[in-house]
Amino acid sequence: MPEYIIKLDQLNMSHLDQVGGKNASLGEMITNLNAMGVKVPGGFATTADAFKEFLQISGLNQRISDKLKNLDTDNIDDLRQAGEQIRNWILATPFQAPLEQAIRQAYEEMKSELGNDFSVAVRSSATAEDLPDASFAGQQETFLNVNGADEILSKAHEVFASLYNDRAISYRVHHNFEHDDVYLSVGVQQMVRSDIASSGVMFTMDTESGFNDVVFITSSYGLGEMVVQGAVNPDEFYVYKPAIKNNKPAVLRRNLGSKSIEMTYSESGVQTKNIEASRSQQFSINDDEVQQLAQQAIIIEQHYGRPMDIEWAKDGITGGLYIVQARPETVKSREHSGQKIERYALKSQGTIICEGRSIGQKVGQGTAKVIKSIAQMDEINAGDVLVTDMTDPDWEPIMKKAAAIVTNRGGRTCHAAIIARELGIPAIVGCGDATQKIPNNTAVTVSCCEGDTGFVYEKELGFDIHTTDLQNMPEAPLKIMMNVGNPDRAFDFQNLPHFGIGLARLEFIINRMIGIHPKVLLNYDQQPDSVKQITDPMIAAYASPRDYFVKRLAEGISTLAAAFNPQPVIVRLSDFKSNEYANLIGGKQYEPTEENPMLGFRGASRYLDESFVDCFEMECEALKFIRDDMGLTNVWAMVPFVRTLAEGQGVIDLMAKNGLKQGENGLKIIMMCELPSNALMADEFLDIFDGFSIGSNDMTQLTLGLDRDSGLIAHLFDERDPAVKKMLSMAISACKRRGKYIGICGQGPSDHPDLAQWLLDQGIESVSLNPDTVVETWLKLAGTE
Repeated sequence: MPEYIIKLDQLNMSHLDQVGGKNASLGEMITNLNAMGVKVPGGFATTADAFKEFLQISGLNQRISDKLKNLDTDNIDDLRQAGEQIRNWILATPFQAPLEQAIRQAYEEMKSELGNDFSVAVRSSATAEDLPDASFAGQQETFLNVNGADEILSKAHEVFASLYNDRAISYRVHHNFEHDDVYLSVGVQQMVRSDIASSGVMFTMDTESGFNDVVFITSSYGLGEMVVQGAVNPDEFYVYKPAIKNNKPAVLRRNLGSKSIEMTYSESGVQTKNIEASRSQQFSINDDEVQQLAQQAIIIEQHYGRPMDIEWAKDGITGGLYIVQARPETVKSREHSGQKIERYALKSQGTIICEGRSIGQKVGQGTAKVIKSIAQMDEINAGDVLVTDMTDPDWEPIMKKAAAIVTNRGGRTCHAAIIARELGIPAIVGCGDATQKIPNNTAVTVSCCEGDTGFVYEKELGFDIHTTDLQNMPEAPLKIMMNVGNPDRAFDFQNLPHFGIGLARLEFIINRMIGIHPKVLLNYDQQPDSVKQITDPMIAAYASPRDYFVKRLAEGISTLAAAFNPQPVIVRLSDFKSNEYANLIGGKQYEPTEENPMLGFRGASRYLDESFVDCFEMECEALKFIRDDMGLTNVWAMVPFVRTLAEGQGVIDLMAKNGLKQGENGLKIIMMCELPSNALMADEFLDIFDGFSIGSNDMTQLTLGLDRDSGLIAHLFDERDPAVKKMLSMAISACKRRGKYIGICGQGPSDHPDLAQWLLDQGIESVSLNPDTVVETWLKLAGTE
C-alpha cells in the first residue's frame, strides 16, 4: 500500500519524485531554514504514489494515454476538446477510500495544532515542476481560503484534474515532457492572512538583465493571486544584497504601482474588490518589511545555490512575513552570461500608442490582435502581436505563437511576464489602456529596448540588432568608463566591460524620476491647486514633499552606484539651465527668463545663490545618505560650470557644511573642466578639487565662441580643433603633474575615435563613452580593430 500523505515538516528535496518540486521545496525550507528566520506555513502533501494509484485502479491511465497519444496541441479546438474530456473523467472518478481517509486524518491533525479558526490553500505540485530547467508556473489549479475536510477533498479532486488543463498539456509537449512521466501532489497549506495585508513575488536577481546583486520584490494589497495572475500593477522594489548583508539601508528603487483591486476572503472562498485611491497611492509594504523579505530571499538563494523565484505573504493579524512558495528561476539563470550581449535599437521613433512596463529587451512587431477573451484564441496567427487585458495559464497555447504580448494589467512578476521571458519574446505589461488604444488588425511595433518603460508604436519600425562578443576582450590601454544617466538601464549596461561611470547626470534623474521643481517641494503649502492636482498623487507615498525629492534622487543615484560597484560612479551635480528648470512642474514661477541660458544661471553659480541653496542642500543630503548610510562609497561628486576659483571653493565649503567633506569616507570631489578659465587656471583649480573631468562640448563652444544650438554655425563645432586640443592638453598635463584624476566625459570620444586615440597619447587616465560605443572604442584603442 502506498504512502498517501506526508507532512510538510517531514519533507525535503529528496522527496521531489514523491511530492513534486513545490511541496518538496516547502518542506526543505521548513526543515532547514526556519532557524535562520525563513518562515513557512505548515501543512501536508498527498504523494505521487497516491495519484498513480488513483489513475491505475480506475483504468484512467490507459484512457488518458490513448487520448493524448496523437493529439496536435497546436490545434486549439482539438486541444480544448481532449483536455475537457480527460478532466471530466477524473472528476467523475471518486478518490480511493484510503486516500480520502488519509486526507481527513491529516486535516484533523492540523486542527489539533491550530484550532478551528484557520483556512488552507490547496495547491498543485507536479513532479516535473519547479526544476532548474522548467518552471511549470501556474500550470495547475490553486484554491484559497478552503475550509473543512469536505471542501479540501473537493478542491484536491479539481487539482488532480488540472494536470490535464489545456495549458498544462500544451506546456508539457512544448518542453518535451512525456505526459506519463509527470505526476501530481496536492499541497494543503495553512493560509497566511494576507487578505487583510499584502503579498507578492520576489526574485533573487533582476529579471530583465540578470544582474545578481539585487532582490526584486513586487507587492500589492490582499492575496497574492492578483500579483501572480497579473490582475494588478503592483509596487516594485529593488534591494541591494551587499547592503542587506552589511545591515545597512538597502532599498535602491521604489516604483509605486496603481494597485486598483485586491483579492480578499468571502463566505464562498475569495472575492475581488476595488481599492480606494488614497490607499493605492501608498506603498503596500514599508522599507523595513522590504528589507526583511530581501533577507529571507538571500537566505533561500544561498541555501539552494541558485537564483530563486519566491512567493511571499504578510499576515495582517500578526504582521509576520511568510514564504509560501520558492522555485528556481528558470530564464535568466540559464543564459550563458558574459559571452555575448545582444542589443536591439530602433532606427527611428514613431507615434506612440501606449506604454507600460517592458519585459525583456527586444523589439517585436506584427499585426495587433485585440483579444477580449480566451474564446477568441483561434484568431491569433503566428507572428501576431497579442493585445489583451491580462493573461493566465490558459492562454499559453497561443502566447507561444505571438511576436509580442501587450496587456492592460500586470507587473514584472505576473504570468504574462514570466511566460514572455521563457518564450524569449518582448512583452509590455500594465499599460492600463492597451486594448482601447491599439486598433485591431493594424501593424504595430513593440519596443522593450528603451529601458524600464516599453512603448507600442504605430506601424512596423525599422530596428537593428547588435551582437557583442565579450569573450577574450583585450586589456585596454586606459580606463574606459560609461556615460549613464538613466537608472533604468544601469543593470543592463553593467554587463559591458567597464571601469565605472564617468558621467551620471543628476538632471536626467530629476527630470525622469522626480519631475517637480525643487522649489515647489520646499514651498508646497504655497502652491496653487492647479499644481497640487498634478503633484499630490506623485508625492503621496512619501513622508513629505522634501522627502519625495531626496528619496527619489537617492534611488536614482544608488541604483547606478550599486550596478557598477566597486568601480567609481562620478555623479555630476545638477546642471539644468534656467529654461530647463522652468519646464519642470511648477518651475516657471521660480526661474528667470534669460537670453542665453547656456551662459547664465547654472552650475556652481546657482548652488551658491541664496535663492537656490536650499535646493542644493537636498542634493547633498541624498549623496550623503547613499555614501554614509548605504555604504556606496564608490560615488564621487562632480561640480559643473565653475567659472572662478572663489566659486569652486564656495561649493566645496557648502558641501562640507552639508556633510560631504573632501576625503572623509574616501569622498572625491572633482570639477567639470569645461570653460577656458578652467584650463588656463588648471593648477589653481586643482588646489581646490581632486581632479578634472573634461566636458568637451562646452569647452569647444566656449573656446571657439560658438552657440552649439545654432544651425548656422554648427559646421564649425569640432572638438578636434587645435585651439580646443590645446585647452585639453593644458588640463591633462596639469593633472598628471599634480597626480590627480583626469578623464573626459564629453561627446567627443564617442563620436571621434581619432580624438580618443589623441587623448590616449596625451596620457589621459580615462575616457567615458556612450554605452553603444564602448566595445568598439575599447578594441580600437587596444589595437585589435
